[in-house]
Amino acid sequence: MPETVPPSTAASPSGPQTAALRAVLFDDTTPDVDLVRIVDTPERRVRHPSDVLGMIASALGIALVLVLSVVAHGTTEGVTQDVRGFATLLAQILIVPVNVLEGLVTIVLPVAVLVELGVRRLGRQVVESIAAAALGMVLGVVTLLLVRHFGTPDFVRGLSVFYEGRWRLTIPAYVSAVTALLTVAGPRTRRRTVRWSWNVLVIALLVVLITGRISLPGVLLSLLLGRLAGQAVQYLSGVRSERAYGPALVQAVRRAGFHPTALVRVRDLGAASGVDDLARIEDVVAVTRSSDPAAVALARAGAGDNRVYAMLNDDGARYDVVVLDGDRQVVGLVTRLWRALRMRGFEGRAAISLKAVAERNALLSYAAAGAGVRTPRLLGIGMAEDSAALVLEHARRAVSLRDLPDSELEGERGDAVLAEAWEQLRRAHAAGLTHRQITADVLLVHRDDDDSPHVWVAGWEQGEIASSTLSRRLDLTQLLALLALRVGARRAVASAVRALPDADMSAIGPLLQTIALPTETRIEVRRAKGLMDELRTALVERLPEANVQPTRLTRFGARTVLTLALTIVAVAVVVTTINFEQIRDAVLVANPWWVGASFAFAGITWIGAALTLVAFSPGRLSIVRATLAQMAGSFVALATPAGIGPAALNLRFLSRKGVSTPMAVATVALVQVTQFVVTVLLLVVLSLTTGSGSLVELPSTAILIAVAITAGVVVALLLVPAIRRLAWEKARPTLEQVWPRLSQMLGRPTRLALGLGGNVIMTMGYVLAFDASLHAFGQSLPIVDVAVIYLVGNTLGALIPTPGGVGGVEGALIAGLTAAGVAPGIAFSVTILYRVVSYWARVPIGWVAMRYLESKNDL
Repeated sequence: MPETVPPSTAASPSGPQTAALRAVLFDDTTPDVDLVRIVDTPERRVRHPSDVLGMIASALGIALVLVLSVVAHGTTEGVTQDVRGFATLLAQILIVPVNVLEGLVTIVLPVAVLVELGVRRLGRQVVESIAAAALGMVLGVVTLLLVRHFGTPDFVRGLSVFYEGRWRLTIPAYVSAVTALLTVAGPRTRRRTVRWSWNVLVIALLVVLITGRISLPGVLLSLLLGRLAGQAVQYLSGVRSERAYGPALVQAVRRAGFHPTALVRVRDLGAASGVDDLARIEDVVAVTRSSDPAAVALARAGAGDNRVYAMLNDDGARYDVVVLDGDRQVVGLVTRLWRALRMRGFEGRAAISLKAVAERNALLSYAAAGAGVRTPRLLGIGMAEDSAALVLEHARRAVSLRDLPDSELEGERGDAVLAEAWEQLRRAHAAGLTHRQITADVLLVHRDDDDSPHVWVAGWEQGEIASSTLSRRLDLTQLLALLALRVGARRAVASAVRALPDADMSAIGPLLQTIALPTETRIEVRRAKGLMDELRTALVERLPEANVQPTRLTRFGARTVLTLALTIVAVAVVVTTINFEQIRDAVLVANPWWVGASFAFAGITWIGAALTLVAFSPGRLSIVRATLAQMAGSFVALATPAGIGPAALNLRFLSRKGVSTPMAVATVALVQVTQFVVTVLLLVVLSLTTGSGSLVELPSTAILIAVAITAGVVVALLLVPAIRRLAWEKARPTLEQVWPRLSQMLGRPTRLALGLGGNVIMTMGYVLAFDASLHAFGQSLPIVDVAVIYLVGNTLGALIPTPGGVGGVEGALIAGLTAAGVAPGIAFSVTILYRVVSYWARVPIGWVAMRYLESKNDL
């Protein structure tokens, strides 16, 4: 909306406008009667990304405290007891009783904080502070109840203290409430009552900790819950914007040495079109629109983190103003640190404060201009409130490469533009500068009256000084991919060959990867299917000796992160779900020979699954590598629901072996469908071939009843049209995927038989492992009963979406054995032993197999 800024205080410029950085003056007293017309949409309340980071840090801190309260219980309890030893001395020193301190924390200080906020007329912040306190109280109480009712004895003991002759669980909810209130009330540096409240809260907590009224984990947990509640309220409600708008923005520009007469937010150009009574606004809008593409590109290049204004000075000159806001810099900090951590060739240092960011921008801008690069010069910097205004030279008549018409890139005219782009980048690299974010919005093109092109390079915020060779070559890769998007791969490579030495061209080949490109360019390259391959082909055509085999640019990728996450989940599952005493008792009582036989039968299932995958694969696979992939699936199964992890791993394995994604999906689906069919057929065959004498011995009554009930429920459900349609809709995609591949396999009976045989080996391996576990405790059942109990129990247990079906499979198998006549105690031991040999003991083997396949680039 248009805004007229009334006369305000500002310092008069003390000389002509130069490229030197002007000092920021904070004691401006000279009145200025000029009016400044502004078109802007101020944001009164903003959501700080730092609050999100704070919530994540608080949540991680809570998890860490809970883990340490159990794992390091002896240490935390020892610290509490050591500190408690000073209780006698503290009682002699303290003048104010502990109860008075608690009263100050719970009543007096919160009231004082709210009163100060009310005196400052911050009514909304008063409401938010009270809401945060209430949320903190709720989180504290809920956490206390959850720990008390669902925590294990060791877990509860870790958060308890021995006080007045008994153990007491101590998670003080009032501490969470006060912490949340102080978090929302404002920073310590701006609120005196907040500063004193934090100090008194810390002292009070130390006193109650020393006197043994609360445990150390309980104190930390309460503080973190309060911080989590306060930061959540702050982010959801937003905080008062401290950005420079209106008079404050004008003040910042004047401190940079300029006297603006109009400021128009680039994104708000359309809003100014309805302002007919403000002539100066119409003038600045007209001026801005006549050179709009450069300003719009400048705003797009900032990725929404910076504000861009078109400015008219009192001498009629046109400038661009880039405003950096302090609350947005945390995003750039995190992005830069993450990129430096993950990518090679990126420096790890990042500016933290707003002033440091502004100084870095100034340094890079001056360095680029000093190197002879055509870039919008930085003419001055001014700061006001939590913003810094950078006044830049306006690139007149320039258009971004994104908005440049195709006709401007055709023929010799276009070749001249490409050559000029390479020349500007060469000048920067000659001075040791790299840009690091070469996108279609930072390259600006304009032509002189004689039709000669000029290329500007803007947006040096992410650049580096005294950069490495790898950083400069990444710049070349980014520019090459960017030009290829506009003029094609062959022409882009041809322009690079004309501008760069052969050594640089050869070095670009291994870097032609999407990970080396900025986000905007990466998205466009992925849309242009095959562009990177075309670039490699064109490069080899120009330089046959060039190596285009991709080199590793990342220190770690998604695969490493996935492996680490799976390992963490696996450790957590093992620690929280395994009862090692039960496993020890079951293994010690069991016959060791049958235990070994059970483990061997379970190991055969890897070979069976590998045979099926090799048989149904469209390409040639090594049976050894395929078996290792099935072993690795045992590790993945620890962190994914039953059946999902191994299937995804098979899909990845086939893809790495060169199988196309549609064919790999069809192959994995065919493997799963044939496993189901073979399982059903095995039940039928076992029922017809197992028995004594000439008559077949039927399964036990309990098993027959279970099978009959299951079949009846399925048939009854399929009689309902809606359920039948739903079942068909769920099954049709799988059948459509499987049928083309199955029709191919029908023409190759040898492979089909090998695949089905592998399924038989895998299924019978599990059944025999389960039967061997039963024999390990001196029990036996007909093999058909064992097969039905295992297959039905494993299927029903796997319906529970826990990693590996943990909990569900055990319960179903125990219930099945009990129904078949096995004593409940023995059924429990049999099930535990079977799960150890077929699931838990295979995890370390799977981890080793997965690491080996990753080292061979097979996963």
